[in-house]
Amino acid sequence: MSFAPLAGVRVIDVTGSLAGPHCTEVLGALGADVVKVERPDGGDDTRSWGPPFWDGEGTLFLAANANKRSLALRISDPRGLEALLRLADRADVLVQSLRPGLAELSGFGPDPVRERNPRLVYCSIGAFGQSGPLRDAPGYDPLIQAVSGIMSVTGEAEGGPVRVGVSLVDYMTGMWAALGIVAALGERKRTGCGAVVDTSLYETALGLMSYHLIGFVATGTVPGRLGTEFPLIVPYQAFDTRDGHLMVAAANDRLFRLLCLAIDLPELPEDPRFATNPARVEHRVALGEALGARLAEDSTGAWLERLGAAGVPAAPVQDVAATAAHPQTEALAMLEPELRALGHALNVDGERIGNRARAPALGAHTLELLLEAGYSSAEVDALVASGVAAIGNGPAR
Repeated sequence: MSFAPLAGVRVIDVTGSLAGPHCTEVLGALGADVVKVERPDGGDDTRSWGPPFWDGEGTLFLAANANKRSLALRISDPRGLEALLRLADRADVLVQSLRPGLAELSGFGPDPVRERNPRLVYCSIGAFGQSGPLRDAPGYDPLIQAVSGIMSVTGEAEGGPVRVGVSLVDYMTGMWAALGIVAALGERKRTGCGAVVDTSLYETALGLMSYHLIGFVATGTVPGRLGTEFPLIVPYQAFDTRDGHLMVAAANDRLFRLLCLAIDLPELPEDPRFATNPARVEHRVALGEALGARLAEDSTGAWLERLGAAGVPAAPVQDVAATAAHPQTEALAMLEPELRALGHALNVDGERIGNRARAPALGAHTLELLLEAGYSSAEVDALVASGVAAIGNGPAR
């Protein structure tokens, strides 16, 4: 892979779960040398999250930890902490996602680490941010979806709140962290100094709720759940068909008229209740019933053919198996089964930013990394014998 703008950048990854690992996996895909620091006794918790497993490793772990070397090190032990600090002395970036304040208590908060290495970019990924009554509270993706309001606007109108079916907050927080790190590395070229980058799950979730929050501030109206519908545009939702479900996105008056012509309901755009988008939003229930009754009369495939010919945006609602087998998925070559990973949604000069190596076995690189940090073979043996470090037996890549 030719595009590697972060080649030569060393990243120390002291993160777990998903947001932090996703951040550092992206940095690794961009060429960085990422050192994943894990507990000798089991490593990252996500290694055991499952099923499903792939040869004993949790698939979430595999999906978020490509492009890394694994160092099994007990940093709660002073000897392990010293090894971590020695690695950070030689690094460009350190990313940590421990519970609030734990990195500082453990001896590798931003101040002591950057005092030793002023060029280091230190990134903290937290739960609720650096201020406020919840600043010290722990957080996981579903908790943040709950407290931020995301679950309150997800699900059917007559049902209860629903968690988004992917770890959206984790993934987006990881991307914000990666963006901040890349920006800080760019600034370092100008100033010669590193920086402290900070982001959190809650701040990310508030950003995802942007138009809902701004709408509430503007009107005082609390948004609710609309299922597949969108609060600002109608029709912009999934409908039942004879054999499945069809998502329709008629996002303006022209597309709405084309939709109605394509499904043989030309009278609907002439109805004052449906003539404009604001009117359709106001009368969404009546319009949804009319469109739904018609679309239920034929198959998803038949409607896709007709709407596609008419230029109306529509898509089938697929399960994961159908998505994996879809010709578009195959054409984009994002699935990387040989690496047990998924490529990244970024192309540069026509080349996808894929992964460079599969997620490592626990401790697969402990020996080489400690030697790189300046330890002798005898010192590494002593750390392993004491349980401070562990050397893995599985494949390195």
